[in-house]
Formats: sequence, structure tokens, C-alpha cells
Amino acid sequence: MDQTYMRRALELAKRGLGHVNPNPMVGAVAVRDGKIIGEGYHKQYGGPHAEVNLAQAAGSLQGATVYVTLEPCAHHGKTPPCADLLVRHNIARAVIGCLDPNPLVAGQGVQRLREAGIAVECGVLEDECRALNRVFFHYITHGTPYVVWKTAMTLDGKIATCTGESKWITGESARQEVQTLRHWLQGILVGVNTVLADDPQLTCRLEHGVNPVRIIADSRLRIPLSAKVLQNQPENQTILATTAQSPPDKRKALEALGAKVLVCQSKQGQVDLTDLMRQLGQAKIDSLLLEGGSQLSDAAFREGIVHRAVVYIAPKVVGGDKAKTPVGGLGIAHLPDAVCFCGMQAEPVGEDWRLTADVRRGAACLPEL
Repeated sequence: MDQTYMRRALELAKRGLGHVNPNPMVGAVAVRDGKIIGEGYHKQYGGPHAEVNLAQAAGSLQGATVYVTLEPCAHHGKTPPCADLLVRHNIARAVIGCLDPNPLVAGQGVQRLREAGIAVECGVLEDECRALNRVFFHYITHGTPYVVWKTAMTLDGKIATCTGESKWITGESARQEVQTLRHWLQGILVGVNTVLADDPQLTCRLEHGVNPVRIIADSRLRIPLSAKVLQNQPENQTILATTAQSPPDKRKALEALGAKVLVCQSKQGQVDLTDLMRQLGQAKIDSLLLEGGSQLSDAAFREGIVHRAVVYIAPKVVGGDKAKTPVGGLGIAHLPDAVCFCGMQAEPVGEDWRLTADVRRGAACLPEL
């Protein structure tokens, strides 16, 4: 029955999607005498943790078994330690999905429970619990955003026709899923060429969805002051990632509109994406949806900042030697230098197909969670 209750805790945890970054999504279930007596999940960043909401829902947790997807915290942050809360409520047993990699926790929550005489079992549905918080696990370990590269293409690998027409390659169901990605991931990254060509808003169009921070890689600040991504600020934040080559007067004009300008190191005349990831991590942006064009995608793969791919394939063929493909640039000369993926999954989405996979790190298929 442990797996059954942990699956319920996972379902609850997913309700925090897009609302808790850079914190993890956590769900908790309390069971006594074979019956669920309370449920809780982490609802929003800075708010009560799952265990607090669980205790409020259950009233009394004495003698209960508590199932929680992530190790209860053992430190004072925005809220008191959840491990101490469970001890005070005299629970009999704790079943934990996975340990917390945060150095402030990292097994201390489990230790505190055991020292209080509470039976603890770890690793129930561990893979599922880790996968749910792949963003958190990466960010808390590396301090840089977890990057998901998303693209939509035809069966012959084109993202637009030879005339540049791209609306719409995929169907409505796939496009709706992309809005969920924008809701989940804290930022969205595109290159200035995308802004110049399409003038997108880069917002989340889900009802009650969370708009991502809009990040534009623009080494010389060619973005027009009338661009849609510069509207509705500071409610919908926009960050311009540029280099020292950009005009200081343009930086001031953009900042006057409410945008934030990050001056990054330069790499071959373009924004150094590794330095940008470092600065975004310091700004507590834990995840990015990379929706940039082919040139930015090429730079992202070359600099090794991509962790996961979400690719939508439409059952269409458009052809054309000059029709763009998802990744541009000069390309690689030798196949052993190709970026490789592992753990690929394919699922139908409406009339299209969605492929998901993790970038292969090293010789083994070990995706960075």
C-alpha cells in the first residue's frame, strides 16, 4: 500500500506546478488505520510547506503514517523545519520518496525523525519523485537553470517553409502543451532574431497560468523599444542579455521601460550563454524554456546548457533546401561530436507526436535530475 499512497502524494505535489519555483513540488498524505485522514501540498513559493498544510487538514497526526514525496526540511527558511513539525505531532511512521539534495537538509530531516523514535522508510517511488523535481534537483546542486529545449518541426525536420512561414506547423493540442511548459518553467529564452521576425509576447495563455520571465539574448541590443516583450512591465518581467558591445544609451532606454539589462561576457561576438546561466541562477531563476531560433539553439547545444528536449513532430512534409531546421550554425564535422540523448519517450498529442529525452551526460545514460 505504500506505493499507492505515495502515488497520491505525487498527484498532490503536481498541483504546485509553476507556483513554487525555485522550491520543489511536494505532496503529503497522512494515513491511520488504513484510511487517509489528511492531504497537503506546497501551494506557492514562500507559503506553508506540504507537511504544514497536511497537519492543518488532518487536525491530529498522532500515530499516523505520513507519506511525503521529498524529505522534510530540517532548517529554518521562510518556514520552520517540517521534520520538527512531524515530531511534535507524534507520527508513528514516515515514508519518504527521495532525499533532499539541499545541503541544509541532505539526510538531516530523516535523522531528526529517527532520533525522535519515528520509523522511517526512504526510496518509495524514488525515480518518480526525483523526476517530478528534476528542475529543483539540478538547480539546488548546480546553481544554474535547468534548460528545456523545445521545438516543433515537420517530418522532414523543418521549422518553417522556404518563405519563412511557420504558423502553424503543429496542431492545437501540441500548442496548448507548450503553454503548460511556459507555466512550469520560470523563464523563457529566445534570441533577438525571433523578436525581430515575430514580435512575440512570450506569455502563458493558460487560464490562471504563470507568465515566465522573458529573456532575450541580444548582444548589441537591436530590439526595438516598441517590441511586445517590453510591454506590461514590471508585472511581466523582461531581461535583456547583452554584451559590452551594446550602446549604453539603449541600455538606459530599456531600463526606463522596466526591463532589466544583464551585461554578459562575450563569446565570438555573441552573449556567452554559460555566463548568462550563472547570472540567471544568481537571480533565482531555476529553469528555462529555450524557444529560440536555430542560431540560439546551436549556441546552446555547443555550450552544453541544454538538459532536456521536448520535440513536437507534425505529420507534414514541406521540403526546401533553404527551409530552416531546428538547429542552425555550421554544424558538426564528425558524428562522434553529435549531442546525444537518452531515455527517449514518444507519445501522440492530437494529430502530432511529442518526443522527450534527456541530454546524455558522459558515457552513461545518466540524465541530470
